[in-house]
Amino acid sequence: MGALRDHPSVDVVSADLSRAEAWAALPRRCDQIYLLAAVVGVRNVEADPGRVIRVNTLTAMHLLDWVTPGDRVFFSSTSEVYAGGVDAGIVPVPTGEDVPVMVTDVASPRFSYAISKLLGEAGFIHAARARRCAAVIGRFHNVYGPRMGADHVIPEMALRALGGEDPFRVWGADQYRAFCYVDDAVEAMLRVMSCPEASGEIVHIGNDSEQTNIADLAKLVLRMAGASPVLQPMPAPAGSVHRRCPDLGRLRRLTGFEPTVSLEEGVRRTFAWYRSWLAGVTSPVDARR
Repeated sequence: MGALRDHPSVDVVSADLSRAEAWAALPRRCDQIYLLAAVVGVRNVEADPGRVIRVNTLTAMHLLDWVTPGDRVFFSSTSEVYAGGVDAGIVPVPTGEDVPVMVTDVASPRFSYAISKLLGEAGFIHAARARRCAAVIGRFHNVYGPRMGADHVIPEMALRALGGEDPFRVWGADQYRAFCYVDDAVEAMLRVMSCPEASGEIVHIGNDSEQTNIADLAKLVLRMAGASPVLQPMPAPAGSVHRRCPDLGRLRRLTGFEPTVSLEEGVRRTFAWYRSWLAGVTSPVDARR
């Protein structure tokens, strides 16, 4: 955010987007609008799932009240909307956009995020059409990179590796993910927003070229840290899907997008940033606050 505030072409306005009056104060008739703001992270959804639903839903609905005919809007959604179907065995992996969405347990705090994003998808598909707007829904799949806090698995592992944890705990060590470096995710997002044929579409955004086991991911992070602790497998977080990888066929057909940053290179860049960031604080615990 500091870099954006210092950029001469960027005006940063801080506001509570769950309040209608915050939207009323914003200028309208923009060339493109991106709704990326949301309460995310396993710790947040477990601590206060009601807040996740309230903030994410109100923010999306207020934006739909605010847009004007002709606007082009991007809504950031998530692979979590179909995750329940993967573990139920009715959704294939790699996964396309047309599979059934499924919440296996509405009482599970983890699904509060998926529910809020699924409601947002429905809102943007139907309300944007009624308001004569062009809406694109991007379902992000395990995007990572510098400056993303400490709740995501890769930064969290990097901080613990730099802190010298031994044995090194690995939650969901037997699970599989396809991680997407932030530069690739941004490129994909910009491409779909520049593609008229993407209007009204749900498009998966991620990297389908490399699937990795979480235990192997831990080994990669530890290699970046020059550390070789004993790995201690831990239970996967409740409700965490065993395997996730997007089918990017629709994204490729619409935009010609191909991921360019390998997992090793992306982890190297991310680890280097967190190591530099951590050098300015007293301990990994302080860095995570």
